[in-house]
Amino acid sequence: MTIATAIEQKVRDALQPALLQLDNESHMHAGPRTDSHFKLVVVAEQFNGLSKVKRHQHLYQLLQPELQGPVHALALHLYTPEEWESAAVPNSPLCSNSK
Repeated sequence: MTIATAIEQKVRDALQPALLQLDNESHMHAGPRTDSHFKLVVVAEQFNGLSKVKRHQHLYQLLQPELQGPVHALALHLYTPEEWESAAVPNSPLCSNSK
């Protein structure tokens, strides 16, 4: 199972999201082009009533094995369905050392 597949499966199982988008952005960063940099967009009802910090903490806990191992960077963009209606997911910057 790939890292991306593991992340997607864990998030789907835990949150049953209305939308899940996982982008492998490893090619945008310096160093080995391994599966190590990801951008995750999740829209889920479970985020209702949770602060942005609590949402991030929930995902960090859920993905702890991946974050302690192969994943070097994970950009999280977490929304309720209502927030998603007017959301604009920011583009990720290129690494200053990428070629």
